[in-house]
Amino acid sequence: MTRLYHFPLSPYCRKVRLSLAEKRIEVELIETRYWEKAPEFLRRNPAGKVPILNIDGKMLTESAAINEYLEERYPTPSLMPTSADGRYEVRRLVSWFDDKFHNEVTSNLLYERVNKKISGQGYPDSAKIKSGAKAIKYHLDYLGWLLDIRRWLAGDTMTLADFAAAAHLSALDYISDVDWDRNANVREWYSKIKSRPAFRSILADQIPGFPPPPHYADLDF
Repeated sequence: MTRLYHFPLSPYCRKVRLSLAEKRIEVELIETRYWEKAPEFLRRNPAGKVPILNIDGKMLTESAAINEYLEERYPTPSLMPTSADGRYEVRRLVSWFDDKFHNEVTSNLLYERVNKKISGQGYPDSAKIKSGAKAIKYHLDYLGWLLDIRRWLAGDTMTLADFAAAAHLSALDYISDVDWDRNANVREWYSKIKSRPAFRSILADQIPGFPPPPHYADLDF
């Protein structure tokens, strides 16, 4: 049985969950308190991070590498373009979200508001929250610009780039930190991807002590 060791609000775990679901790979989700650094957990991944995917007799780590493995091992449906230029653009955008967006937005909003409390690391830093709230506006505007000239983020078809973006934004939407009225293109794009069957388990996530807003699971938000 394929198993994914994950934390529900981790955008990196969500990204892998979306790929697995889109490719219709059955998986057992095992919620993991990665910050406790349990010996058994560290044996699975000495880096002490999630996601960890147990599949095909292998223990895979690092979300970008996992998704590329899934793409090569289970190529249908494809989540990567066939051209070198197209693949480059997907990888560029995945890196944008997993690096720049994460550092400027996700870590300053989600990690401050939720992760710190859950892991007992103290109180939110108001300066970081203010910085994240400011930065997300720029990122939403950039997505809106991309969607002015493209059907999906990286081109004419849905790719891993869309899943990377949706993974981060859905986690932030869980705590009402996304202004969907800022850009109509972004709202329409998220509505499309949110309506896919692969998104169902994401919308069903519940974190004790942190109930999602009513619009979180609403397809007509």
